[in-house]
Amino acid sequence: MMKEKITPEDLERVQLLQIVSKRGFKDLSLEKIKRLQFLVEKKDYSHNKKTRKSKMKLLAQINIAIYERKEKK
Repeated sequence: MMKEKITPEDLERVQLLQIVSKRGFKDLSLEKIKRLQFLVEKKDYSHNKKTRKSKMKLLAQINIAIYERKEKK
């Protein structure tokens, strides 16, 4: 089994997820939330059913955060 190389995008995704897990979306700009959405959508979790389910839940939360930001403007 080959070990996957950690990319700069992986590191960025993990950093953004750490912020969200600690403080929610309130500390992220709309651009950062959209960037997180892109990075999460891009990541392939097809090998793990539980992880795939978590990804879908997270994307739903991101969509809500984006919608709420846009409504405030």
